[in-house]
Amino acid sequence: LDEYVDCLQDILEGAKEQGIPADAIVKESAPAQFEVNLHHVADAIKACDYAVLLKRLIKNIAYDHEMDTTFMAKPYPGQAGNGLHVHISILDRDGKNIFTSEDPEQNAALRHAIGGVLETLPAQMAFLCPNVNSYRRFGAQFYVPNSPTWGLDNRTVAVRVPTGTADAVRIEHRVAGADANPYLVMASVLAGVHHGLVNKVEPGAPVEGNSYEQHEQSLPNNLRDALRELDDNPVMAKYIDPKYIDIFVACKESELEEFEHSISDLEYNWYLHTV
Repeated sequence: LDEYVDCLQDILEGAKEQGIPADAIVKESAPAQFEVNLHHVADAIKACDYAVLLKRLIKNIAYDHEMDTTFMAKPYPGQAGNGLHVHISILDRDGKNIFTSEDPEQNAALRHAIGGVLETLPAQMAFLCPNVNSYRRFGAQFYVPNSPTWGLDNRTVAVRVPTGTADAVRIEHRVAGADANPYLVMASVLAGVHHGLVNKVEPGAPVEGNSYEQHEQSLPNNLRDALRELDDNPVMAKYIDPKYIDIFVACKESELEEFEHSISDLEYNWYLHTV
């Protein structure tokens, strides 16, 4: 940690100077991996702006310290990947959190919001995990969810509900990778929330214990399947312009074809002199 302390301090100071509400940097489990927490704001677009500005700031500060930075979802095999966790509360006209509850399971608005998020999650995966590498991040040992599940203070599910205090009850969306576009992530998640609130979608019972032992992989686990789920999905088309979805899918399919037709170093190492 001492190796990075000056760089990390400069990041926090730079964020303060630019009005970016970064309030903590925490060491994570992978080599040289750190989590930066952004303080919550009531404006969803501004929250995305802060995320983009923070990424730019981190890259520039790291460069000044003769270091490099990556937001790649899975840079190292066998190590935890990089996620983009989103915490969501819905405020009423008086600025009060409608999810506030001593017993979150009995809060209908919270349940319906979670239900909508889970129901739309498969169709959102291409936005949440937009690259080939994104799907290498998933795995039970790294606390990355592989099924549309929810639970109370459970880090093995897709949607976690922190339950520290009644007024801090919220949704923590744990699926997106750090390589995702924050604006598309936010649009996707809020689309799910609105869909659930309007249609009163029930999420089912919360998962207790290890979700990976109770639920098989059911979310798309590769980019091609994720694009297939997104393409022509009627719910997502209500919230995100179908023309944009068509363009996004076409671009990603073209990108995917390049990956599928390239020959990796691993293939050369395994097969060039052995077959």
